[in-house]
Amino acid sequence: MFEALSDRLGSTFDRLRGRGALREQDVRDAMREVRVALLEADVALPVARDFIDRVTEKAVGESVLKSVTPGQQVVKIVNDELIAMLGGEDGDAGTGDGHVPLNLEAKPPVVVMMVGLQGSGKTTTTAKLAKHIREKHGKKAMMASLDVNRPAAQEQLAVLGTQIDIATLPIVEGQQPVDIARRAMDSARLQNFDVLMLDTAGRLHVDEALMAEMKAVAGVSAPTEVLLVVDSLTGQDAVNVAQNFSDEVPLTGVVLTRMDGDARGGAALSMRAVTGKPIKFAGTGEKLDALEPFRPRSVADRILGMGDVVSLVEKAAATIKEEDAEKLAKRMAKGQFDLNDLRMQLQQMQNMGGLGALAGMMPGMKKAKAAMADSGVDDGYLNRLDAIIGSMTAKERGNPALMNAKRKKRVAAGSGTTVQDVNKLMKMHQEMSRAMKQIKKMGGLKGLAAMFGGGGGAPPGGMGGGMGGPGGGMPSLPGMGGGTPGNIPPDLANLLNKKK
Repeated sequence: MFEALSDRLGSTFDRLRGRGALREQDVRDAMREVRVALLEADVALPVARDFIDRVTEKAVGESVLKSVTPGQQVVKIVNDELIAMLGGEDGDAGTGDGHVPLNLEAKPPVVVMMVGLQGSGKTTTTAKLAKHIREKHGKKAMMASLDVNRPAAQEQLAVLGTQIDIATLPIVEGQQPVDIARRAMDSARLQNFDVLMLDTAGRLHVDEALMAEMKAVAGVSAPTEVLLVVDSLTGQDAVNVAQNFSDEVPLTGVVLTRMDGDARGGAALSMRAVTGKPIKFAGTGEKLDALEPFRPRSVADRILGMGDVVSLVEKAAATIKEEDAEKLAKRMAKGQFDLNDLRMQLQQMQNMGGLGALAGMMPGMKKAKAAMADSGVDDGYLNRLDAIIGSMTAKERGNPALMNAKRKKRVAAGSGTTVQDVNKLMKMHQEMSRAMKQIKKMGGLKGLAAMFGGGGGAPPGGMGGGMGGPGGGMPSLPGMGGGTPGNIPPDLANLLNKKK
């Protein structure tokens, strides 16, 4: 979403970093460019103006201009102010990333009321959030649709509930929203549900009837959370919608949908400043598990090209099977790594969203993406590598040394690739295998864990090779650098601490 804004800011700050000393005019010229970039990204004018004023006031200070690294200091100020603009000071989750969690500790059933315009993704977000509440908070949730205007809206929520195994309130034809809310409250109490999700009706625009209905429902259900669902793709108009709702309804937070789209990002950057309420979640896809906690620090880091390692680690933890990690860890301890192990790593990369998604979460993502484009590496490349390994016999996968010229030619023909592609795969395996052997020389997992400093973070020195970045470590792909001992598979971070 923020790619255009990130590119503009990146080029501006690269020029600042390239100067040994900064004059006040240099900073003001750079801030003018930043302001234009924010406005082009559809950030609300008052928000952009306040942001630039705050950054400029701090950046032209004597301590910055006379600093040893003034360019870096300015970038840090911009990063801090971006985090604040996105709501970083609201965070109370104890993680330091600014995420504001749901308040689910009230007397059950805790009512979460979803509001927003029609077409913003409210019903799907209701199901996503119910799934999140069950899986992340261990709460028993029920969903109820109060949308009697849109055809099949109630049936849609019932179908989504079946897909994710979340209970939904039975549909009674002709019942009005306030009566449905009362029945949902009674049902949730009788069946001992911890959380009740109310999916309210939307309109094509904000009107008196919509607001009156929502206020009546809120009066009956006394919701603990009132979440405004806003479509990020609507740009500046999303900010206007949020303003209208916040003036009429006691919002507790915002959920942005379609954050994976190609919108310019202004809605996300403006929402906190306009509503005064935290952005709690972001929808990142159509699937019912594509909902992420909104972390101001992570979003600011991604905008400035610093990556999002927290989300990367979470995605790895959610997609990697513990038994696979255990198996690979045991083989690593022995210095073993065959083509079956490499195939498992490639499949994990695909399950985590492919190369594009991973590159977007890594520090220096612009350079990573540029290197991928220059070398012709994309998500299709992972499929070709998997096809090559799949064309080998079980014996060849277990013992790559058997792969002579004749076997390579057969595998290339069987996978629809070339012998050169097979050679590239074999070279990748050799680099990874060499890394495994060096890990064994360092004392296996215990020695490696010691280098992590006990925190599961980035190893020191040159341990962050390949695509992995800090503590990362996918297999090194052509054009992406690597071949160092630091190409640690991504599923080891938590496992290393366990083994210690």
